[in-house]
Amino acid sequence: MISSMVLAAGMSTRMGEPKALLDWGGEPLICYQVKQLIEAGVDEVIVVLGYRGDEVHRAIKRLPCRVMLNPRFHTGRAGSLRIGAKAVNRDADAIVISNVDQPRPTSLIKELIAAHETRFAATRPSFDGHHGHPVVLSGWMRKELLEVTDDNDGLRGILRAHATEMREIEADASLQVDLNTPGDYQQALRAFGLAS
Repeated sequence: MISSMVLAAGMSTRMGEPKALLDWGGEPLICYQVKQLIEAGVDEVIVVLGYRGDEVHRAIKRLPCRVMLNPRFHTGRAGSLRIGAKAVNRDADAIVISNVDQPRPTSLIKELIAAHETRFAATRPSFDGHHGHPVVLSGWMRKELLEVTDDNDGLRGILRAHATEMREIEADASLQVDLNTPGDYQQALRAFGLAS
């Protein structure tokens, strides 16, 4: 059983509009993200929404995913991780965690899932010495996700605590795509061949 969550609750302050609703090849970015996970073979997709959640929910209502709402989205990302962890299947062998503003193709997600073994706490991609998302956590890490806080550095803190139980997969430069500003967005469209 492979579960997954897409964190899409943030306020997108620097972007100026909800990142989840950015056009990505003719569909909202959130739809692309959910579809990539499904095509990679996950058994369930949990989408955690917050800021302008009703609009984002409407965009994905026809997709096979479950939506959870983080009413305290403005307080930090850890709350969304806890809500997502609570919703994932308790019997999941692995949990794929992705951020809505870091689009990744099916091929990378599949490679991470295939490489992951439950003896590892997590499997994550890296490029040029830098780690990225998505991250595949073993199901036995769910308890730690349920207890994560922004004070203990969220997911980063968990991964740091399990640094010796980590598997890393070499990825390509697309791992650097991170949509924080309109400039990042335009650059990412070009990198994915989606610019008009």
